[in-house]
Amino acid sequence: MQVTETVEITGHLMDSGILSRALDDIREYGGDFVIEKLDVGHGRDDPSYARIHVSAEDEESMSRLLMRLQTKGVNPTDPEEAELEAAEQDGVFPDNFYSTTNLETLVRLGGRWVPVSRPEMDCGLVVDGSGTDVHVRTIPMSDVKAGMRIVCGVHGVRVRVPVAEISGEEAFGFMESVVSSEKPQAVLVRQVADGMREAKEAGQKVLWVGGPGVVHTGAAPAMVAMVEAGYVDVLFAGNALATHDIESALYGTSLGVDLAHGRGVEHGHEHHIRALNTIRKAGSIADAVKQGVLTGGIMHSLVAHGKDFVLVGSVRDDGPLPDVYTDVLDGQRAMREQLEGVGFCLMVATMLHSVATGNILPASVPLVCVDINPATVTKLADRGSSQARGIVTDVGLFLEQLASELVPDYRTRRTD
Repeated sequence: MQVTETVEITGHLMDSGILSRALDDIREYGGDFVIEKLDVGHGRDDPSYARIHVSAEDEESMSRLLMRLQTKGVNPTDPEEAELEAAEQDGVFPDNFYSTTNLETLVRLGGRWVPVSRPEMDCGLVVDGSGTDVHVRTIPMSDVKAGMRIVCGVHGVRVRVPVAEISGEEAFGFMESVVSSEKPQAVLVRQVADGMREAKEAGQKVLWVGGPGVVHTGAAPAMVAMVEAGYVDVLFAGNALATHDIESALYGTSLGVDLAHGRGVEHGHEHHIRALNTIRKAGSIADAVKQGVLTGGIMHSLVAHGKDFVLVGSVRDDGPLPDVYTDVLDGQRAMREQLEGVGFCLMVATMLHSVATGNILPASVPLVCVDINPATVTKLADRGSSQARGIVTDVGLFLEQLASELVPDYRTRRTD
């Protein structure tokens, strides 16, 4: 005996192709559908509406299908109350837990829709408080404690997908998941700069996610200029970016290559490990700045201007620097703590940290990923960061142009 459900979706269903993809999902998950109502918007700015009768083999199949459809903003029409179950042990969700997206999410409790604070994909939903003081937040599996009230099943949960703004050709199209490799770079740089300015004007933070390529390509001075100008509020990176930035500040090399002349130097292969030892001797990056040991570079500038950074390491790291989180769960928690107030995210020259950050960012935060490797920028969108905009280009040249756009005297400063 089949299980049925009526769902609905509103938005630019035809222009975006989202209705077609939702129907494909129903088939892919072994279900069937009948479109009961379809109202197509008449104008370019008019949203469309669809109500669909969905059937599946059993309750479990229907629950999985509905969760899949919600990633596209398709929700059940019946506003039932959310089902809550207590976690039985630390680090384990109840079997039928609701698996979250990074989209705006609401949970129906006590007859009203309660917004989920800071949506994040691949988590659960935990309910705190009661009555008018009830709150719902996302929680990663590792942080679950026995007794927590976890939302289970799909009923009583609604998801909203951001609607792409219909705008002119010059506007930056976030929500497009487009990888740009042949568009005029000056236009793309200006659009990114405008996005950063808008975030700052709104009192929001600009988050950077960087890899060592920022230093290897000689773009560290450009990033320093943007830190000084207030366009870098938080940096997420690994051991490598910080290590090679400090190596550059202490020895003028990155991976032993002279950044001024582009060639290896004698004993240059030792420079990064000696840089690590210098900072470990000082106690931390901040201590090295205070002691006058570290006097330049990205990390120095972040410390000097009171900006935050989170460095999360990996099994391949040398050292690592004393500031690096070597427990990845602690690193995740530290990254999450810095997301409050972020209004724009720029990811440059790092696949692993870009995907990791995309996984914890709400879909409402515009993000741009810049890399010379097209696989990096496409993988980010493939992993669920639907708002990602990819730019395939040389990171060094891109950051030089971005600094020139954001810092009026940057070119003059570079030639002096």
